[in-house]
Amino acid sequence: MTKKRGGLIFIISAPSGTGKTTLVKGVMKELEGLKFSVSYTTRLPRASERDGEDYHFISPYAFQKMVEKGKFLEWAEVLGNHYGTARINVDLLESEGVDLILDIDTQGAKEVIKRVEHAVSIYILPPSLENLRERLERRGLDSPEMIKLRLDNAKKDIEEAHWYHYVIVNERIEDAVEKLKAIIIAERCRKHKDSILEERKIQ
Repeated sequence: MTKKRGGLIFIISAPSGTGKTTLVKGVMKELEGLKFSVSYTTRLPRASERDGEDYHFISPYAFQKMVEKGKFLEWAEVLGNHYGTARINVDLLESEGVDLILDIDTQGAKEVIKRVEHAVSIYILPPSLENLRERLERRGLDSPEMIKLRLDNAKKDIEEAHWYHYVIVNERIEDAVEKLKAIIIAERCRKHKDSILEERKIQ
């Protein structure tokens, strides 16, 4: 009988507006055994967002209490709002046969990589900063001042992409989904090669 295999952590980072949410949802529709880690945030929800699905929306006071109690694996302040990832039970993920996707920034990614053995980091790039500007303007969620701030932050953020395990340029969402799927499948095979060989008595 084949054992359940899971416990990998896939970190997805990208500048705001790059399309990582659409990318992650596309991959989760096509691959089994993936679970999305819903982060906590103090920012207000957008019209299309649902509490408990996109984020856990909580007050600054509640967020600070979680920090004080050590409830977060990592947390950071981004553009005046706080974001945090709840602590992860990797053994539980493995026993359930699922891998976890984290949508976090570069600062949080560094913290997770320090603390979680099977963390795989993937950075999503826009085709260009001009393309990113167009995407931000097209989605109509931010003022011109906020778009400029997001672009300034994106320039600094992209400089961190070099230390990620993988980089995907999201020019066509269909191609980006296929590349992310390939990374996940390859990393699953890499992590479990020894147990697979043992089960099939090739060793």
